[in-house]
Amino acid sequence: MKIAIYGQYYQNSTEPIIKDIFSFFNSNNVEMVIEENFLDMLYDKQLVKKEYKTFSPSTTLDNSFEMLISIGGDGTILRAAAFVRNSGIPLLGINAGRLGFLAKVQKENIDSLLQYVIDQNYTTSERTLLGITCEPKNDAFAELNFAMNEVTVSRKDTTSMITVDTYLNNEYLNSYWADGLIISTPTGSTGYSLSCGGPILTPDVKSLVITPIAPHNLTARPLVIPDDTEITLRVTGREDQYLVSLDSRISSVKNESVLKIKKTDYKIKMIEIPGETFLKTLRNKLLWGEDKRN
Repeated sequence: MKIAIYGQYYQNSTEPIIKDIFSFFNSNNVEMVIEENFLDMLYDKQLVKKEYKTFSPSTTLDNSFEMLISIGGDGTILRAAAFVRNSGIPLLGINAGRLGFLAKVQKENIDSLLQYVIDQNYTTSERTLLGITCEPKNDAFAELNFAMNEVTVSRKDTTSMITVDTYLNNEYLNSYWADGLIISTPTGSTGYSLSCGGPILTPDVKSLVITPIAPHNLTARPLVIPDDTEITLRVTGREDQYLVSLDSRISSVKNESVLKIKKTDYKIKMIEIPGETFLKTLRNKLLWGEDKRN
């Protein structure tokens, strides 16, 4: 079995997690290929000593890999998606962060859950991605032009709101006067969109969510639309530029640029470990059903 390993940051709290993972896979004769920057951090902290094969940040992994394991929080998984793209290689997130909707494997039961990986006792779910194009062209979107959670437009270098003219399949919807606008996938519905009052969608729903960020018009509510909708945005404001973020990747775009957003032709596969379901995650992470009075 050949597995790619990716992590982004090193914290003291992640040290036992990393040791457990490497010990488990080494004892089970799993071939591990490590992202080179992450491996450099591990060498620097003397967490690993033996030599491992590496892949670079610009690499797209080939189908010789069984999976890619991400060590960190949900943000690390979103960055890990860039390594697999349309290869069909599934992602498994080991939660060394905080909330962890995507990184479902918790540090308390790493060994037992990783045994499912060794035994290939797991299923996969497919997650919708959003692709973006910009007119005039923007080099920032030339290579990594997709998002797993959300595409967000927001104001830059100003306290003034922006106006986001929004069209669905070329039909005018609304001009949002707000701090910004979020276009979210079902996966991203538990992220930024949720914080701005958007609804939660289960991962298999074939829908997208349009969520305004602090709109001045109180009747501007989040909107659920079919996921085959093409969304066109044109932003104007007092500053010459505004911000566009694809998950955690942020770029500046000139006013009056036209953005077109639609789902990609391919999806990202996520590994689903037995017993670690989306509904269980909702209960645990959002504390549903808990009452401090009892």
